[in-house]
This record gives sequence, structure tokens and C-alpha cells, in this order.
Amino acid sequence: MNLKNKWITAVLFITALVVLNIIGQYAFKRFDFTADKRFTLSEKTKSLLARNEKPIIITVFLNGELPPAFKRLQGAVSNILSDYQAYSKADVKVVFVDPLAGLSQADQDTVVNNLYESGIEATNLSVKTEAGLTQKLVFPMAMIESDGKQFPVKLFQNLDTRGSYEDNINRAIENLEYIFTSSLKKVITGSNPRIGFSESNGELSDQQLNDAMHSLSNSYLVGRVDLNTIDKAGLDKLKMLVIAKPTKPFTETEKYKINYFVMNGGRVLWSIDQVRAELDSLRGQSGQMATNSNLNLDDMLFMYGARINYNIIADPANSAEIPVSTGVVGGQNQMQLVPWIYYPILLPDTTESVVKKLDGVKSEFPSTVDTIGAKNIKKSYILTTSAFNKVFEAPKLFSLQMVGEHLDPRAFQSRPQHVGLMLEGSFPSVFAGRPLPAGITQPYSVENVGKPAKMIVIGDGDIFKNQVSAQNGTPFPLGYDRYSQRTFGNKALLLNIVDYFTDDDNLIALRSKEVKIRLLDKGKIKLEKTKWQLINVAAPILLLIFFAIFQHYYRKYKYAK
Repeated sequence: MNLKNKWITAVLFITALVVLNIIGQYAFKRFDFTADKRFTLSEKTKSLLARNEKPIIITVFLNGELPPAFKRLQGAVSNILSDYQAYSKADVKVVFVDPLAGLSQADQDTVVNNLYESGIEATNLSVKTEAGLTQKLVFPMAMIESDGKQFPVKLFQNLDTRGSYEDNINRAIENLEYIFTSSLKKVITGSNPRIGFSESNGELSDQQLNDAMHSLSNSYLVGRVDLNTIDKAGLDKLKMLVIAKPTKPFTETEKYKINYFVMNGGRVLWSIDQVRAELDSLRGQSGQMATNSNLNLDDMLFMYGARINYNIIADPANSAEIPVSTGVVGGQNQMQLVPWIYYPILLPDTTESVVKKLDGVKSEFPSTVDTIGAKNIKKSYILTTSAFNKVFEAPKLFSLQMVGEHLDPRAFQSRPQHVGLMLEGSFPSVFAGRPLPAGITQPYSVENVGKPAKMIVIGDGDIFKNQVSAQNGTPFPLGYDRYSQRTFGNKALLLNIVDYFTDDDNLIALRSKEVKIRLLDKGKIKLEKTKWQLINVAAPILLLIFFAIFQHYYRKYKYAK
């Protein structure tokens, strides 16, 4: 009877396993017992995948011999994409490749250049080996393909900025769902919102905005907008307007068109220099007087709930470096990098999803931004300086000799200064009750309060300007500083703002996911290293010996009767 019960139990167990495997072929369920739910996709992602009917191919270029930190990123990418495959209605094929495996140096250069043309960028890392430091090219990138369209995905954006690799890799892992879901949506929907960079008031040139416009053109229709000639129909086609460092006053006609765009629910990114100060103007001169700009925008921004002040912030605790001549040696001009306190590195407000997990953002002669009372407008500060700063009112005299000045720490004890402000809501009309300006024959809109809109006001006109090579005029990537060879978060800031402004599904909220690194206590490891080595080596052996002795005497006791 006992033997029969054992056979019945075994058959039932095997049958249950077979049934579970059959069910598993048609149903998927993941049980995530982690405290931070790192293996759980959001409902926004699941909904997007469930609606999609187009096959997707995702090629990940992280493969082969990788540093340990990038191995962890590779594993995280593999895990999250397996979930995408499980929840997708259509087929999702995931391929991991090492694009340089088995190639000669000449072939590797060709492949790197070809990949760069398609948006896949390589990163040169210094890797510790037994022979010392070696250089290795890695591709922390992926390519999404669907319905004949391609979209490159940058998995890791924190290579040259503050923080350890572990911290930066962790932030990259936290952002994976947002990066893949937002990229998938762009490929699947094929939506290409129009983004216009204004050019009628002396704004940054095409060369200075080269990387900003090129980076956005992968998934948006990007071009320049002349506010003098664009009409109502042209404004209606725009989703977002970028006003980057104007230097000439805006006419009432131009302001009327901007106001209509805002009343119609448009998104506006203001990047404004309220004080005119240029580092290039200081070279070879004894000094330059920084003076107030006259842009004729104060009344408009005031109505919307913002004010850019006529001042300049200095931050000696957290600033970028500039090259300064230290003399001529051997007929060559010697340069040295020194901190320039008027180039603060702005800190993102971690509570706001639009700037969450961003690196420091480089600024040049920024001004403070304040909020003004405006009804039904949500106001959020997104960029600030450190608490160690000083605000100088314009006009002010600047010279490069200021880099050698002795700074009194007591003079810079302050509170963080706000440089970036986000406004959301239904804005009041600047032209309510006013006559039509010259050139406008028929009113574009009659509402005194517009549709829900968004805008960001930044008190720095250079924040989206890329540097340009002095030798051949080649533009550098946005956020890259050719002097210190550091990459700041300026490009990521722009891409996040555009995503937030143009995506009605608010996918940027996915950036709120946090994955905690549970690392070992290095101090405790150092103090207790020998003890734990003995435990790990000796304890299993002692347990084995104890079990053998116990088993010997137990058998002797049992069978000696």
C-alpha cells in the first residue's frame, strides 16, 4: 500500500509539472519579491507593448569581454528586454553582439565609423588588468528597428562626469525602462512632432545649435522659425518652440505670435541671457563691462509667472574650468585650466522627473530666475546652483585677471540660487484687451486664458550651445567641454525637456524608478576579512567532518542492536 501511494504521488507530481509547463507556454507571470520592484514593468510600458502589432528587432551592442560594471548593465538590459518580449503582442527579437569581435584594427576603424553614422557611438574605457591599464572600446548602445525605421538608444550617459562607475551604472539601470519605452514609442508610432528654433532675434546660429538640432532630428521634425514671417497656420503645426539666446529686442508682433502659440497649448523653452557677458570678449582685453540686455520680454514672462533677473551668479564651489595663458615658454603660449566661478555647474532638482538622475549642467554667466504670482500655474524649480555662491548685480566689470583673486569664503555663504523654472497650466493672454500689433490684420485667437501649456525658463542663453573647434569649425557634442574633456548633462537636459513637452503619455515619469545598490561595507570587509575567510573555508569542512562522525555513530547505534 505504501509503495502504491508513492507511485501515485510521483505521477501526480510529474503531471502537475507538465500542466504547469503547458500553461507557461500561453501565460506569463513574473513574481517580483524585490523591495524596489526592479523587475516590474510599469502599466504604461505594458500598455504600449500590448497595443503594438509590428515586429521589433532590438540589437544590443554590449557583448564580449566587458568590465564588471558593464557586465551588470548588460545583465540588467537582458532582464528588462526579456520582459518586453513576454508582454509584447508582436514578436520582439533581442540580439546581443560585439561589433568588433575578431576584426583587425583597420576593419575595427571602419565598423566604428559606420556605426557612428547610424547613431551608435563608441566609448573608450580604461580597464585595469594584471598588466596595468588598457584601453577598450565599448558600445553602451542599442538599435531598435521596426517597420523599416531605426532608432539608436543610448544606455549610459554618465561616462565623464562626477560619480563612480557603480553609481553611474546604477543610474543607467534605473533609466532603462524609460529609455527603451520612450524609444519604442517613437519607432512604433512614427510620430514626428515639429520643433522650431527661433532665429529672428539674433539667436544662436545653426553651427552653435548643430548638435542640439541634430540629436533631436532622429525622432522629431526640427527647423528654424522666423517669427517675422511665420503665420497662424505655421504656428499651428508646431509642437514646441525653442528660444535660445536672443540678442535683439522682440517686437510686439513677434510677441503676439508667441502668445498665440502659448494660448493654443504650445510648449516654449526659454533660454535667455538677461545680462550680456562673453568670455571670448575678455581675451586680449583689460576687461569688459557686462550690461543688461534689452529683449522686451519682461512683461510677457511676468504675465506667465516668471522673472529673469539682471544679475550674474558666481559659484566657486562648483564651477567649470577655462584655459588661461600662463606665459610663453620656448616660443609657445602655455595654457592652464583654472576654475571660472562665473560658469557654475547647475544641479538638477531630483524631485522633478524632467531632470531626475541628470548630471550637472554647465552654464555660462547665468542669472537667477524667480516666480511671480499667476493663477492656475504650477511652478517648479528644476536647476539650482550650490549653496556656496554670490549674486552680482549688473552692470559689472569682468576681466580674466579675476581668476587669480583671493576669495573670501564668508562672502559666498548663501542659499542655492534658482536658474531654471518650469511652468505648467493655462496661461493668461498677454494681449487680452490690447489692440492688434502692426502686421496682424485678423486676431489669431480670442481666448483670454489658453489651453493647458508648458514652458521652461532658464536664465542662461548658452546652456544649449555646443562648442566649435577653432581649427576647422567642427561642432563638438552638446555638453562636451573641449578644454577639460568632460561631458556635462546639457544634452540630456534638452532631450528630457523635449520628451516631456511632446509626449502626452508622460513617459518621463518612468524615471522615478529607483534601484538601490546593496554593496558590501568596505571598511567592515577590511577589518573582518581574515575571520570571514576562515569561516568560508573552514566551516564547510568542519560541518562535513561532523556529519561523517555523526553518521558513523548513528549507523553503529542503529544496527548494533
